[in-house]
Amino acid sequence: MAESVRTIPPGFNFERAAPVISAREWRLHGSLLILTIITTTLAGIILVAPADIPAPEPPLTTPLDYLLYLPLSYLYWGAELIKYSLHNPHLIAEGATFSGSLLAILFSHEMGHYLACRYYKVSATLPYFIPAPPMFLAGTFGAFIKIRSAIPTRRALFDIGLAGPLAGFVVALPVAVAGILTVGPPVETHATGGLIFFNDPLLFRLIAKLFGLPLDPNAPINPLYMAAWIGLLVTSLNLMPVGQLDGGHGTFAVFGARAHHIIGRIAFVTVVVLAILGFWWHNSPSGFLYAVLLGIMMKVPHPAPGLMEPLGTKRTVIAIITLLVFALCFWPFPISIR
Repeated sequence: MAESVRTIPPGFNFERAAPVISAREWRLHGSLLILTIITTTLAGIILVAPADIPAPEPPLTTPLDYLLYLPLSYLYWGAELIKYSLHNPHLIAEGATFSGSLLAILFSHEMGHYLACRYYKVSATLPYFIPAPPMFLAGTFGAFIKIRSAIPTRRALFDIGLAGPLAGFVVALPVAVAGILTVGPPVETHATGGLIFFNDPLLFRLIAKLFGLPLDPNAPINPLYMAAWIGLLVTSLNLMPVGQLDGGHGTFAVFGARAHHIIGRIAFVTVVVLAILGFWWHNSPSGFLYAVLLGIMMKVPHPAPGLMEPLGTKRTVIAIITLLVFALCFWPFPISIR
């Protein structure tokens, strides 16, 4: 996720030691991680469980019943889902597979940022994992670290910003291969509308072509496939060259402040156009969420590092590789509703 940076204060000490992590911080971050493991495992079970698990209906006799109808329905349904899973342990195994694969991608992403911060002696928190209601597609709203001190140099900004998405992509790649290799045969459906289809990014299409496999939208949900799909979506979103997203850090480091401002606005307008086309062509409102997020990020100023030294040939090559990673992860219309 986006990591905010600060401006170099006067008298900044480039040789300061990395801060020690307190026991309270270990407890907080560990608790959030455990809770996220639970919610993502439940989300993984939902992906593969039957859609028609019966659950009792809450009563509707008083005004309070109407107010509590949705949360009680959710709790009753969740309880029945857990009971059903305990009688069908293979669902728990598939949920755990989804959780482990997705969190491995997110953890690698955030640790890429964190370890780069440690290398440059920039103060940063451990990753905050954000649990979400299991009904939410992934069971998590992602993860982030908070950078608590200034980033000293242009190279440090480049390395810290891009280490995350590149590390996450390295882990997502084998998950994607395994997910595509284990996709089952397509199933016939008699639904007349409202079905959600997850459109494949370029990386998935290339892997399928390499192994001579078809990618059928009617294939059953695969936990590894979905974990990689979500991981690549998160990677592409973070690599948008806007504000203090990871791609924004990279853009600022490579091109400077003025180009960062211009490129960010071009990216925002492009996403708005894609959101409109996605709703028109694919009945999917998801693009508007990206547009809102980028609009918010665009309002966050990006401070310059204290020293804008040349990046050098090695980092220029890494910048080109990162652009290729974005192309492999990004798909203009990730979701179709038919």
